[in-house]
Amino acid sequence: MTDPEFRRRRRTADVVGILEPNPRPLTTVLVAVVAVLVLTVVGFFLGAVDLGLAKAFNTVHVGALGAFTTAVYHVISPVPAIALTFVVAGIIWWRARDLRPALGFGMTIAITWLPSAVVKEIVHRARPDVALLPHPFPVQPDPSYPSGHTVYITAFVIALVWVVRETRWHRLAQVLGVVAIVVVFLSVSIDAVHFPTDAAASILWALAVSPAARVVWVDWITPRIPFLRPREGAAVPVSPGR
Repeated sequence: MTDPEFRRRRRTADVVGILEPNPRPLTTVLVAVVAVLVLTVVGFFLGAVDLGLAKAFNTVHVGALGAFTTAVYHVISPVPAIALTFVVAGIIWWRARDLRPALGFGMTIAITWLPSAVVKEIVHRARPDVALLPHPFPVQPDPSYPSGHTVYITAFVIALVWVVRETRWHRLAQVLGVVAIVVVFLSVSIDAVHFPTDAAASILWALAVSPAARVVWVDWITPRIPFLRPREGAAVPVSPGR
């Protein structure tokens, strides 16, 4: 999309934040593709390079802190995470009275999150050896890199921040979102279900891929779906909570 066309669309509709068109979609997608390739290649060379750090994190998996980090791990496991995404998407639909931002939110998360599971199988990095950990977590059956939990929470935060970008909740969402990402990073590291490098790479993955996921769904796919295409000249609902 050319810059004049981008500005015209931005001026003519006060849109929910996540629906704002990206002025440089091809660059955004290219950055995501390069990031995925680089992070995938890096994964093959990590091995157990940070096993010592994983063991150090795991030493504090005791008492209330250990119970908390384990609870965090379970709360955003795939089934609860999918349920949470549906609930929040439903709230967005209800508040905005428009299905498009709700789908934009959910699909941005999905398109960011699901490919990480494919890379996990390709790289097939083993999880930290439970025999070497002071407080081992039950053995997880899937590979370690990247951390799906960390990809999910980072994509969730990014998508939600976009949804509320034009509202008074934007700053609060940013602050609480950063806290949530840090909590999940520390939780999967303290549980030692992932190496710290798994979680760090997952944050980078979501930061790079989420903008491209939003472009693919909101800018490219949504306008081609008849029931999601806004009527010519119709008002676009503003963000809730102004």
